[in-house]
Amino acid sequence: MRGEKGFALVITLIIAALLVAVTTGFIHEVYVETSLNRSFTDAQQASLLADSGVAGGTRLLQTILGSQEYSSLLDKWAAPLEIPDDKGTLRVEITEENGKLNLNSLVFPNGELTEAHPMAVRLFTALKISTDLCDAVADWTDINDEPRPGGAETTYYKSLPTPYQAKNATLDTLEELRMVKGFDDKTLEILNPLVTVYGDAQTQINVNTAPAEFLAALSEQMTPELARRILEYRKTTPIKNKGEITRIPGLEGIGIGLQTKIAVKGSIYRILSHARVNETTRTVEAVVRINGQQSSVLYWREL
Repeated sequence: MRGEKGFALVITLIIAALLVAVTTGFIHEVYVETSLNRSFTDAQQASLLADSGVAGGTRLLQTILGSQEYSSLLDKWAAPLEIPDDKGTLRVEITEENGKLNLNSLVFPNGELTEAHPMAVRLFTALKISTDLCDAVADWTDINDEPRPGGAETTYYKSLPTPYQAKNATLDTLEELRMVKGFDDKTLEILNPLVTVYGDAQTQINVNTAPAEFLAALSEQMTPELARRILEYRKTTPIKNKGEITRIPGLEGIGIGLQTKIAVKGSIYRILSHARVNETTRTVEAVVRINGQQSSVLYWREL
């Protein structure tokens, strides 16, 4: 009898242990599934929130640019926008591409260099970057296969361990520069705030948003001191037309010669929209062209 009772107790303990194991497993599965569902929902919401940040930034640009004939770092779009939410935050940062050197504008398709090429040479010299890179970009983007002294064409790229052809077309992204002779991560880090691949051919530079390094490279007569004066002037007063640049001390004469190289309003903007929902984050990076109340997306990626 005692044996039967002992056996029954063992069976009961085994069944109880199995029930605990099954229950624990079930609870774990429910927890994991719930966590996954929550993470998936948060990710979806964060993506939508980041998308809305780009849409909102685009609308802000349309509103501001539609009401004035200039764009400057004093405009509301130039300051980061942060919108708190019950579950997270949305942060939108906008920068103008028209204040940067357009690397696609160094050469005409037929291989003839533009006036932007010497600007690039002066900029790279000031940054202590090899000016051979200017030739390398020109060779990569022109349609011929004749290398410049500091550049490279298909013959060079075919000789690499992993061979490929020179593109002989415009750059689509800055990341593509890693395929161009001479460019490395350190060089790209230095150039990233100063150059772009977006803009119309031979786009003029917006003096209201261009960094000091590029302002100093606009002409041989420009100096770092004159670039600093432009920055000081526009801290409180946007340059609303090209002629106003001659009001800045030291630019009375030089400013006249800059008229063909400068603009006071941009049309291409990079929007970074950072969204957080609970512990999940999403970032959308977009480059948009603003034309009145119309806009078009030139680049889009989600991180």
